[in-house]
Amino acid sequence: MAENRAMLSTRRSLFWMGAGTLLGQAKPKIKDFTLWPVRATSRTVWLVVQLHTDSGISGWGEASDAFGFAFTTAAQAREMEQALATFVGIMKGRPALEIAHYRKTGEPLARAGGLPAATAYSAVEQALWDLAGQSLGVPAHTLLGGAVREAIPLYANINRATTDRSPAGFAASARKAVAEGYRALKAAPWDGYPKVTADHGTACTLAIREAVGSSIDVMVDVHSNFTVAEAVRVARQLEPAKLRWYEEPVAPAKVAETVAIARQIRQPMAGGEMLFGVGGFLPLCRDKAVAVIMPDVKHCGGLLAMTHIAAMAEAHGVSVAPHNPSGPVATVATLHATAGLANCEILELQWGEVDWRGELLNPPEQVTRGQIEIPKRPGFGISWNESLARKYRL
Repeated sequence: MAENRAMLSTRRSLFWMGAGTLLGQAKPKIKDFTLWPVRATSRTVWLVVQLHTDSGISGWGEASDAFGFAFTTAAQAREMEQALATFVGIMKGRPALEIAHYRKTGEPLARAGGLPAATAYSAVEQALWDLAGQSLGVPAHTLLGGAVREAIPLYANINRATTDRSPAGFAASARKAVAEGYRALKAAPWDGYPKVTADHGTACTLAIREAVGSSIDVMVDVHSNFTVAEAVRVARQLEPAKLRWYEEPVAPAKVAETVAIARQIRQPMAGGEMLFGVGGFLPLCRDKAVAVIMPDVKHCGGLLAMTHIAAMAEAHGVSVAPHNPSGPVATVATLHATAGLANCEILELQWGEVDWRGELLNPPEQVTRGQIEIPKRPGFGISWNESLARKYRL
């Protein structure tokens, strides 16, 4: 018995010695950053952040759509660089593993600085988790509690790829996405409202439903264009489409108006794509304004914030479907954030914009039958195709 206890004690000592050695080696310190503005289309620029360390490894994050969904200009990219410098400065010279310090110091600045600040803060937080996982030799999601799934279903956001904004154009995109294996689709056919009329958007939505049949989930995003009365009228016209959800007919911060709409329509409501932190999402969940919240890893505070938001939502019986009309880096970050979320039902993917999107990362981004696998390599499990990024640099 004494011999067994001695052996056990020795094993424990060796374990902790090994762990101590690992942690001692896993202290890359933050040096600086590079912002990669990658022009995908005339409408889309991906703002990808590379966080450099003194050990030579890099962490990756994404800060796209920090200025809304209009095309990001070179001046806005420079503005994002300035915002990033503030948040990277919090960690400069400090070990990448000190994420709690970063959150405590940076979150008040992010909360006070509007969407660009929240997005810059979130991008650096993403990159720190990538570095932490690489340093410790485990996938980033392991540090958040591990995965409960091997893969997650995607829905194809066909909106930006649909240049023919007629009902026939939306229907054509929808058929193509379904042919590629997607079982759920989303569009925003009211973009440009009121020049694009409410009735035109309704016609486009009904054309999508007719094109894909009854077995495919269809969602629509109104991008907060409507009044309460308009939102209710359109929702009632859309009842034949049997929507999976009706997204943000009014701004999600207008909780009372969102509740008023939800009480008058049959479709489930969704929203919250630009909100920050648990406090930003709590009113929507507490007041049962939506059935689905949509935190975006680029805006909500990053990976850990998304897990906290999801836990709060679960306590209120609300599902999570992360907002992600983004580049491939944000998609990978979101996969790690959602790997362990039991109430995460589906993930958005920006579909069909450019055929080289998947090649920006190594291993290349791959979607199989409308699903994407949870990465298993250390950190985010990606490296950057610098030559391709330079080719399309803004």
